[in-house]
Amino acid sequence: MNDKERLYSIAVLGGGSWGIAFSVHLYSLGHKVSIWEFNREDAIELALRREHKTKLPGVMIPNEIEISNNLSEVIKDAEIIVIAIPSHTVRSVSRKLSELLSDNGPLIVNLSKGLEVESLKRMSEVIIEELDTGYKNKVMTLSGPSHAEEVSRRMPTTVAIAGQDLQNLSYVQNAFSSKYFRVYTNADLIGVELAGSLKNVIAIAAGICDGLGLGDNTKGALLTRGLAEMTRLGVAMGAARETFSGLAGIGDLVATCLSGHSRNRLFGEKIGKGENFDDALSEMIMVAEGIKTTKVAVRLADKYEVEMPIAKEVFNVLFGGKEPRVAVIDLMTREPKSEAYLYGK
Repeated sequence: MNDKERLYSIAVLGGGSWGIAFSVHLYSLGHKVSIWEFNREDAIELALRREHKTKLPGVMIPNEIEISNNLSEVIKDAEIIVIAIPSHTVRSVSRKLSELLSDNGPLIVNLSKGLEVESLKRMSEVIIEELDTGYKNKVMTLSGPSHAEEVSRRMPTTVAIAGQDLQNLSYVQNAFSSKYFRVYTNADLIGVELAGSLKNVIAIAAGICDGLGLGDNTKGALLTRGLAEMTRLGVAMGAARETFSGLAGIGDLVATCLSGHSRNRLFGEKIGKGENFDDALSEMIMVAEGIKTTKVAVRLADKYEVEMPIAKEVFNVLFGGKEPRVAVIDLMTREPKSEAYLYGK
């Protein structure tokens, strides 16, 4: 059996929409799949009903997929561990993993799109820090335009898997690919993770535009200038510029800013329609990663001396009480510049 045909034992950490969708996808490829859900009651409910009626209604989890609240049992025989949990829980879960994994442990594939608020670190940095540097070449991040609602229904999806070991990337590429889920490899882990996180900030801005009733002209400009901001910061932090023109960059940016599935765009839309922060947040069924990422993006922009006017206006609206329409006017009336400034500071 060659690498492309090999089947793996895979543990998926996270019983939310993305964890379920990805588990169903992996199971369809013939892999042995287990799901870990951190909340005991939710794990029991999911195991009994085989469906998450609020986060991913209509998608049934095959009976062969084990669902448990026992982390050590779920990862016991895993050759690949997939992390599909909110970014703010990645460190604590990685710390639990460090107590259970051996030095010669499984490959780790991160699906979480976010940046740690306290440390400003990317998810792979957080995971490696907790698991030890021996996992440096084993930790990868998968990102791109991939809404759980569509992946779970086998709609054609294309993503990138990024990491520091090309052989491990190739293993995961072959293990995860199917006729409806295409995986490209990318050696730029910094760029793929930053792009997947920062696009959520721009998606909140896109939702604000929708809430204000602004048009296609506005959205087109927002995505273009938002991509410029993402790229500027990424390059300053050591990412490859080309990554932001790829699947993890513009691909995910377009999908997230335009989609009705996007929780970040939806949250922004609520704010644009006049809801206050707390009310809009309380109505969200799933985590909008862009809220926390906005705080990190502004701090990183200051640290690396990179201009990110859209991110800063989103921050002012969410956390400074600024009226969305005033933020739009302030963006439109900034000092005139050449578009050659696209990737400058």
